[in-house]
Amino acid sequence: MLPTIETIREDFAVMEDWEDRYRYLIDLGRDLPPFPEQARDAAHKVHGCASQVWLVAEAGDGADPVVTFLGDSDAHIVRGLVAVMLALMSGRKASAIAAADPEATFRALGLDSHLSQQRTNGLRA
Repeated sequence: MLPTIETIREDFAVMEDWEDRYRYLIDLGRDLPPFPEQARDAAHKVHGCASQVWLVAEAGDGADPVVTFLGDSDAHIVRGLVAVMLALMSGRKASAIAAADPEATFRALGLDSHLSQQRTNGLRA
């Protein structure tokens, strides 16, 4: 099970070394739930990423459904970034997801200045 976004923020705050943070991201990626092989296709691929990234969204019922995401990547650090996005977005109501500011979260974690431009563009995608 993935940690909450609050736990990820707290963990990042106590790590002073970026090598430790990158290792933590890789560990988060290893803890992602299994991704369905049949969803590794063009319909679920996130375009704009330099790495291969796939995303599946499942919406519950109602006018403001809870949306659950599964994601995966073929790159270790990107897989960790997917885990951070899932911790931030998955299991929330659609309205909360629409109002969320993932770029602010990545700035607060310091990731905005430690990611390549390609990875930043991929996150936006």
